[in-house]
Amino acid sequence: MTQKNVATRADLFAFLDDLGLQYDTRDHDAVFTVEESRTIKQDMPGGHSKNLFLKDKAGTLSLVVAVADTQVDLKGLGKVIGSKQRLSFGKPDLMTEVLGVIPGAVTPFALINDSEKRISNVIFDDRFTSFEQAWFHPLENTASTAISFEDLLTFVSACGHTPVRMNLSAPRSV
Repeated sequence: MTQKNVATRADLFAFLDDLGLQYDTRDHDAVFTVEESRTIKQDMPGGHSKNLFLKDKAGTLSLVVAVADTQVDLKGLGKVIGSKQRLSFGKPDLMTEVLGVIPGAVTPFALINDSEKRISNVIFDDRFTSFEQAWFHPLENTASTAISFEDLLTFVSACGHTPVRMNLSAPRSV
């Protein structure tokens, strides 16, 4: 089952413009993993991400946005956010239903599609604060969009979510 009225890249950019946020987008070949994106992003200074769509046994959904080389402690994160049993990756069809994106295109920008607020936790690696800008897919994995971390947090809040920042390699209470 797919979500109706999924925002397009153009819709995302119009929303960012309406919020008065600055961003820069570069098209590239489709990439599906952090490893595949390394070559493409060599000429894109700033933070690069890996984005995890997670679910616990109770069905609570989380979007975790980490700096690409962060070894995310899922067990520790689950304890900190009060997950019922352990966190696991959400199924691709559920991700598409909730966020309107396919595997390989997960991005915090997909929160624009979570109109039902099914994502309970939006968690960012606090290492993003050390970059002038960070790169994320603009709802498709054939481009990357740079935005400042503060502007990204403004976007997330405008989508009706409360972003949480933490050290994802060693999570502590939120």
